[in-house]
Amino acid sequence: MLSITSQYLARYRRLTGDRSDTVLPVTGAQRRFLLVRSLDPSGRPDLVPMFFAFPYGTVDPERLRAAASRLAARHTALRSRPAVTRGTPVLRVADPDVDLARPALLPGESAADALRRALDSWDGQGPPLRLFLVRDEEHEEEILAVALDHAVCDGRSLARIVDELGAAYSEEAIGSPVAPGETDAELAAYRDAVLSQLAAEEKAETPEAAAYWAGRLRALRAHAPARGPARVPEGARPSGAAQARLPAHDGGVSFPALLDACRSAARELYGPGRTVPLGYPWGGRPPGAGPVVGCFLNTLVFPADTGQAEGPGSGTDQEALADAWWDDLDRADVPFDAVVTAARAAGSAWTGGLDGLLTVDDDSRRPPLVLAGVEGREVHVDGRPVRGPFAVSVTQGAEIRLRMVWDRAVLDDESAHRAFDALTHALRPSERTVQ
Repeated sequence: MLSITSQYLARYRRLTGDRSDTVLPVTGAQRRFLLVRSLDPSGRPDLVPMFFAFPYGTVDPERLRAAASRLAARHTALRSRPAVTRGTPVLRVADPDVDLARPALLPGESAADALRRALDSWDGQGPPLRLFLVRDEEHEEEILAVALDHAVCDGRSLARIVDELGAAYSEEAIGSPVAPGETDAELAAYRDAVLSQLAAEEKAETPEAAAYWAGRLRALRAHAPARGPARVPEGARPSGAAQARLPAHDGGVSFPALLDACRSAARELYGPGRTVPLGYPWGGRPPGAGPVVGCFLNTLVFPADTGQAEGPGSGTDQEALADAWWDDLDRADVPFDAVVTAARAAGSAWTGGLDGLLTVDDDSRRPPLVLAGVEGREVHVDGRPVRGPFAVSVTQGAEIRLRMVWDRAVLDDESAHRAFDALTHALRPSERTVQ
């Protein structure tokens, strides 16, 4: 029986002949985002917004728009539109089309309110890279949102996008078109990278890998909180957020330790005796591929066993968690949809939903956005809709910065705060701030 990746490639080749400059295949990671979008009643895509605060008068809107258009012209993914053609997910390459919107504040709105409203109105059929610039009267700043459709970028693309946007803004010939040779070379590199990634995924989809993931995830099912669904308080934003700063010792916290901390949070939310699906991005560009902007990081699933009623897991449990995680990484190229299919074929009732998501960044790999020599201060705009009950982000560097956001329609704030306390306590007790 053909694997999911083999079936996808066969459909794509029938559609395009495998050599098209306008219709490109998608990676397994992109297929996941397109599937999630198709299941959303509103068709809402997953967005990756970055927010930067600049002093008044720093940003030249027309220059910034032109710089972003040059950036999109140089990178195939940033000028392509995710689409489904004859049942086949693809990217349709288009001309670069980057707009810079300047939402006006409604009466009583803050700059953050206006940005949330602008992002909530995102049209999934439009360009994948968009800019929003809002004046923050209270702090005498302007907040710039650089927002992307997650189907065209992963975490490893963000640093390059920020760096090259700043460089393009500083170019003297800002209005001149990108050389056709540069665009064609990047298109060829992008296509080759995606096809190489699909070849790696096709090779990874073995009966042995399917059996491994089936056994690993057989006990999964998406869980409602132990106390039942929450009710969003009247006038509250769709999501809540909490954050903490912890001291970094001995090079930071290992990834298995972070998974174990998320397991502590899941135990607080869902109770003991559960196996909770937690997702995390993992991977990179295939060997030999160019460092193209795109979406290549697979979403791996960690079955978080919340343990028994008497207390948190022992050191032995944590060692077993780490050993199992290393085994998972040996099968990390199996695409998400193939993993779900294998689990369901083995009798699992899990349909692919994730109860939690963990992302980890190294702050040395996230350069600031610099426009005309002025460094933007990265800020957070919380309260936006969350895909899933809760998500944890960790930034490691001179200190460890933890953030957790949650869907208030699923988790009440009190339970989420307790879960965040359990998360931070599992890593290291620390003073925290809650928003």
